[in-house]
Amino acid sequence: MAIIDVEELARTLPAGKTVAGIDPGTTTIGLAVSDRNLSFAHPRPVIMRKKFALDAAALLSALARDEVYALAIGLPVNMDGSEGPRAQASRAFARNLSKLTEMPLLFWDERLSTVAAERTLIEMDFSRKRRETKIDSAAAAFILQGVLDRLRALRRPA
Repeated sequence: MAIIDVEELARTLPAGKTVAGIDPGTTTIGLAVSDRNLSFAHPRPVIMRKKFALDAAALLSALARDEVYALAIGLPVNMDGSEGPRAQASRAFARNLSKLTEMPLLFWDERLSTVAAERTLIEMDFSRKRRETKIDSAAAAFILQGVLDRLRALRRPA
């Protein structure tokens, strides 16, 4: 499937389907899935990175379990709006994943999502060690929540 934007997702998303968000890192893939009302992002266990074929199989299996319709991929844009090597890696991941699924994919600017996730986990009094195991899925939840909030805004009557 081609890469779409959030406006196209708002037009094509069937009722009752879920959307997922991922934070593709170098060692893990953070994952979060929405509820069927598209209100809340729920973190899921991270996927430990091995090699792309195994990573994609694990991700697609997790997405199938939650009956995910579309996948939002965090795009780590620099603060000045430019894209560096991490953004290029996310784009390459999406390009390769799109060859394995018909699921619509979209990119979401993830600037400061990890910082926000870290602050939330600190406020929840997670230890440093426990935060390390939760941070990528919490970042994926922040990415996905941004998408869900935008979908809600797009669906409001003008």
